[in-house]
Amino acid sequence: MTRKKSTHVDDPVAVGQRLKEARERAGLSQRRLAFDGCSPAYISRVEAGNRIPSLQVIAELAARLGISDSWLATGKENRVATLLRDAEIALRLDDVDEARRLYSGALDEADDATSRSSALEGLAGIALRSGNPRRAISLAEEALSVSEDRPEERPSLAECLARAHAGIGELAPAIAVLERCVERFANDPVQFVRFSVLLGAALTDAGDFAHAERVIGGALARGREIADPYTRARLYWSESRLLQEQGRHEAAEGYARKTLETLRATEDEYAIAHVLQMLAHINIDLGRPGDALELLREGRPKIEAVGTPLEITQYRLEEARALAALGEHEEAAALAMELTQSLGDAHPLDTGRAYLVLAQAHAALDDRARAAEVYELAIELLERRPASRHVVTAYKEFAALLKEQGDAERALELLERALGVQERVGRRLS
Repeated sequence: MTRKKSTHVDDPVAVGQRLKEARERAGLSQRRLAFDGCSPAYISRVEAGNRIPSLQVIAELAARLGISDSWLATGKENRVATLLRDAEIALRLDDVDEARRLYSGALDEADDATSRSSALEGLAGIALRSGNPRRAISLAEEALSVSEDRPEERPSLAECLARAHAGIGELAPAIAVLERCVERFANDPVQFVRFSVLLGAALTDAGDFAHAERVIGGALARGREIADPYTRARLYWSESRLLQEQGRHEAAEGYARKTLETLRATEDEYAIAHVLQMLAHINIDLGRPGDALELLREGRPKIEAVGTPLEITQYRLEEARALAALGEHEEAAALAMELTQSLGDAHPLDTGRAYLVLAQAHAALDDRARAAEVYELAIELLERRPASRHVVTAYKEFAALLKEQGDAERALELLERALGVQERVGRRLS
């Protein structure tokens, strides 16, 4: 299947004016807009009316600017292009229902592969945002099939597909997509850093810390030449997350605070809420649950305003951990039980962590029999995901409980499993 493109290009002066207008509206420099085969100097000549770009270059520029290639080429919009543009605007304004309606309308009316694929991409992003990663994968794969594109040719769609796979624990396909994107954008510093950060996170989740360190190290080296605050924040965030998973909590806190400082200037409430959540997690691990709860209370209105149902649930999981660490075991148990019911089996890592909090609360309330049952549930779920410090914690705490109850044999077996996990990843997880 081949894509239908505009059949002609308007006079070069008009194309240049529209390109400059769209670029400035998007807040991008010529350097930021450039890509392989379209240098900043070439963009400058196009905007001056001294070059007529090919239809392929027009399509790529339009995609990067979030506009239709027909408008950039001819100054005219068609009905489907208008629906797609309005859907993107609605999404930027957090009107998800309106964006879904507009993308669905565009999909119904689309009569070419490019428009149909764009509508499917928009719907895939909404599915992911709404906490339905399996639906997002289905729509993203259909978008790629319709257009006959490879994921690395569609950066936003590739990110959506990778995040959706990672969201349901399918880390191998997520890593495969991200590795192809890192290779594809080796000469584009901003995109290289973007996908390296995502790849580092996926490798961290997979327990491949050595590979994650190499990827994030490469991103940090390239990121020094980029002044964009979001790019720098992504780098600090990825380094903090890796250090946190390695149990190096004080170093992780330093990078998390750098992330927060960088994002404060952007006033991006959604991103700030996620960093506050990460800082709270680190503070709990550092034995400062009161500080963690204050951070969570600051960020909760932000995440509730713009977060997905899954993100809000994950945020509240940190609240349950903080309450348990403060000795508010009954309140922590009630919240953790509520969260396990919300999460179900679709998100085994988060559900397992919620059961872990619940088990800790029951043990602290001296309900040892119930605690043992819940530790079993937590371990069963956590073992479905790659090696993590959470499953090691569950093994060790359950072993201590069993030892108190006189079951030294099972306690030793759990400690051996904890040691086995740590030997597989080549480092101590705690």
